[in-house]
Amino acid sequence: MTKKMLIEKLINQANAINMPEFILCLVLSAALGLLIGLFYIKFGHSLSNRRVFARNFLLVAVTTTLIITIVKSSLALSLGLVGALSIVRFRAAIKEPEELAYLFLTISIGLGLGAGQILLSIVAVVIILGLILIQNLVRGGKTDDPNLYVTVTTSNPHKISLSQMMDLLQAAGATASLKRYDDSTEMLEAAFLVDFKQAVNIERFNHRLRELNPHVKVSCLDDQGLGL
Repeated sequence: MTKKMLIEKLINQANAINMPEFILCLVLSAALGLLIGLFYIKFGHSLSNRRVFARNFLLVAVTTTLIITIVKSSLALSLGLVGALSIVRFRAAIKEPEELAYLFLTISIGLGLGAGQILLSIVAVVIILGLILIQNLVRGGKTDDPNLYVTVTTSNPHKISLSQMMDLLQAAGATASLKRYDDSTEMLEAAFLVDFKQAVNIERFNHRLRELNPHVKVSCLDDQGLGL
C-alpha cells in the first residue's frame, strides 16, 4: 500500500465518523460515568472501598463508547474485537453482585452512546438512577446496617476461640454477624459484619483481643464510616 493510498484510507475512516457527535458522546459518557459513581458511593452497600471502585466508572464508560464507535461500522473490526478480548484475563474478582450491577450499567451507557443512541441512553440513566433514589427513600435512608467488615486471625499456641471473639465484640458494645469461619490446627480466621457506633469501640475490642493473644491480627474494612 502506497503512502497516498494510506492517507486516503485514513481520511475516509475519519469522514465515516461524525466527529462533533463522537466528542459529544465521549463527554456525555464521562459525565454519566461520574454521576453513576456518585450514586454508587452515596447509595451503594458493598463492603469494598466504594470511592476507589467508583473511579473506574468514568474510564469504563468512555472506553466502551470509543470501542463501539470504532467497530459499529465494520464487521471485520467487530470480529477482531472479539478475538482481542478473548485473550484478556481479569484477575480482580468482582466480590459482590452490586458491583457487577453498576459495572453493567456503566457499560450499557458506553454501548448506547457509542451506537449513537444519545437520548435513549440519557433517559435510561435518569430513570435507573431515579429508581435507585426512590428505593433509598423507601428504605428511609437506613443507616443501621453493619458498618465494618472485620477479620480476626489467630494462631497457636494462644488461639482465640470463636465464642471468645463474639463475647469481646458484645463487650465492646458492637453487634455482629459471622460471615466466614476457617479453623485449622494452626490457625483460626473469622470474618464478621460488625456495627461499631464509635471508633473508640474498635480500640477497646483490639485491646481485649491482644490481652488474650498479643499476636492476633485484626483487619477492618470501612463500609459506611464511623462516628467520632
